[in-house]
Amino acid sequence: MHADLSRSTFRPERHYSAVVAQQGRVQLDADLNEQTAIQLHQARTLAADLIGPHGGPRDAAGFRIEYVGGKHEIDTLLIHGGRYYVDGILCDAGRPAAGVPVTGEESEDSAPEPPATWTYWDQPDGFRDPEKPGDRLPSPAQAPFVAYLNVWERSVSAAEDPELREVALGAAMPDTAARVKVVWQVLPLSLAALEIEETDPSREVVRAAFTRWAQRRSAPSARLAARSERPDHADEDPCLVKPDARYRGPENQLYRVEVHAGGEAEDATFKWSRENGSVVFPVDELDGTWVQLASLGHDGKLDLDVGDHVEFTDTAYASRLEPLPLLRVEELDLPGRRVRLSAEPGPGVGRLAHLNPYLRRWDHRGGPRRKGRSTALRGGAIPVTEGEWLPLEDGVEVYFAKGGAYRTGDHWTVPARTATGSVEWPVDQARRPLLRGPAGIARHFAPLALIKGEGSAVDLRLAFGPLASSVPAADEAALAAEEQARREEQAAEADPSRGRSQTTAEAEAAAEGDN
Repeated sequence: MHADLSRSTFRPERHYSAVVAQQGRVQLDADLNEQTAIQLHQARTLAADLIGPHGGPRDAAGFRIEYVGGKHEIDTLLIHGGRYYVDGILCDAGRPAAGVPVTGEESEDSAPEPPATWTYWDQPDGFRDPEKPGDRLPSPAQAPFVAYLNVWERSVSAAEDPELREVALGAAMPDTAARVKVVWQVLPLSLAALEIEETDPSREVVRAAFTRWAQRRSAPSARLAARSERPDHADEDPCLVKPDARYRGPENQLYRVEVHAGGEAEDATFKWSRENGSVVFPVDELDGTWVQLASLGHDGKLDLDVGDHVEFTDTAYASRLEPLPLLRVEELDLPGRRVRLSAEPGPGVGRLAHLNPYLRRWDHRGGPRRKGRSTALRGGAIPVTEGEWLPLEDGVEVYFAKGGAYRTGDHWTVPARTATGSVEWPVDQARRPLLRGPAGIARHFAPLALIKGEGSAVDLRLAFGPLASSVPAADEAALAAEEQARREEQAAEADPSRGRSQTTAEAEAAAEGDN
């Protein structure tokens, strides 16, 4: 996630069950975050093992889908409330109740009931736009389609949710902790995309085809390796680091390499940040190419400079995972907290205050240098080049494996440390960097309904019942035996002699007294 982290240390293959704090030690964000990751991994793995790839509680299963044709309006889907689990991740489709303003005449009856459903157009993280043809629903009259659930997680900072900031700390202080949000989106999928040729397939056929499609979509093929190599110009650098250091940066960093535009290698681009993409600036106002910011950063390391590339986006576009052109900072107005960008942001982006627009800084200035020349940027991002080491800065290099397919938002993080003069990356016994798949974004999918027309939706959801049930009654003979044993036990407790004769009991008591 885009957050100010030292590093991310959770590795499920290590099978750690807990983080144990030790007295008198420095506490790091990585330790606390790994404990959270361990607990989430355990809980979601257990839920997936018990429920399966997806399913909802039988009496409260959410995401029942209805298709509503647009006789006078645009077509839509009704998404009924409730809970559903996808790969162990809880998705809640319940709508919160609206607040009641103070009018002096409010009562319990004045509180409005929350709507029972979301629609395709107002689902909380879908951000579908009726003006975009690609967002509109297919017509089931022409061909049935599948409504499915797309689930993933993204980080949320105080720039996107101002309520996360503690105002008592003052505007000059940075925000504290970020959040991770489960994003669920109900989207359409054609039968052709599922490679189904039948016009009226059964539930089993659709579910099996969807499983194959989801496995291809959720398993990224892109792989990356990272290393640190002593640059050729290292001898010309000031002696701020060890002379033999391969990582030449003056500070510890967490580099983030993120796919910007997805696709095959010839079409894909990437961007990188030495601060894990965590440097963001809330936007107060947009006027052409001038952007009014809430602040210009907390220090010289976390501010904006002329030549920086920024991503102008908002909550809606962050949830859509669609690449926007990266813009260049052309001018700074420090007293007015304004920056002028190289172009006006696209229409429909960052114009609505309730979507919390912001700038995210990326730290590349140009593409990798080859033969003394920098590779030209494409849309402000760096074209992916496979099969060769690409320098970022200060000796940090990355390598994209050949034959990868890239998805917008997929990313890798590379810790760089001054103490070792190197980056932290797994290697084999010969010290060769290992190729790794992206650290995220993990995508999860579940089929919801096969839409054939209005009032004709085939439910594809799965449901599970509660594990607890009534204690089974024993047979009469067992109950009688238990009752007889209980009576004998009560009789023994009431009779001190425990069934022995009075003479024998008195003799035993006298013998104990002599001893």
